[in-house]
Amino acid sequence: METPSYRIVIADDHPLFRGALREAVSGLPVQLQIVEAGSFAGMSDLIAQDSDVDLVLLDLAMPGVKGFSGLMFLRAQYPGVPVVVVSATEDPSVIRRCFEFGASGFISKTLGTEAMREAVRQVLDGGTYVPPDIDLAGGGDTESARLAARLASLTPQQVRVLMMLSEGLLNKQIAYELSVSEATVKAHVSAILTKLGVDSRTQAVIAASKIAAEGWPGQSLNG
Repeated sequence: METPSYRIVIADDHPLFRGALREAVSGLPVQLQIVEAGSFAGMSDLIAQDSDVDLVLLDLAMPGVKGFSGLMFLRAQYPGVPVVVVSATEDPSVIRRCFEFGASGFISKTLGTEAMREAVRQVLDGGTYVPPDIDLAGGGDTESARLAARLASLTPQQVRVLMMLSEGLLNKQIAYELSVSEATVKAHVSAILTKLGVDSRTQAVIAASKIAAEGWPGQSLNG
């Protein structure tokens, strides 16, 4: 029987942890092509150049992303590519939110090599990996879940526009960054407001920030 072959993208800004993930997945009894990125932009470029990817291992806190924006973008842009979130947080609300945004798994950075390997294997086999102590059905905030569902309905370009709105960019600056017209940006902003059920750019940014900040209020998520 032919050995399965997979292409995996490891996206994490810490070289040592990228190495730990590479060691974990390298122990799988399959043929692997592993590529690494240290930023969201680097990961996006890698996948844009070759979207034949079987799995993305995504750090929640990387240069170029805030909160769940990287996961939102990947699920919108490449809905067929499984994404496993890797993070230093062990907050159940953060982990549940990852699955609401379409993650196929969640790996804590405190997991041992064997446990990481088993988590990746489950996802490559078409399943999901939920940490054993996490109840996805429990402890949810209904309003936050509704907001998460609205955010998850945004298209890839709308996610990008919302990320830039959150950074305080004007329509003209967003148009320049995305190489589109201001009219196109205005259309995206209008669609974002409609999908989120809000009336202004400010409210859209507040809505996105509420989700992004959930689970680590007042602190920067380290990884």
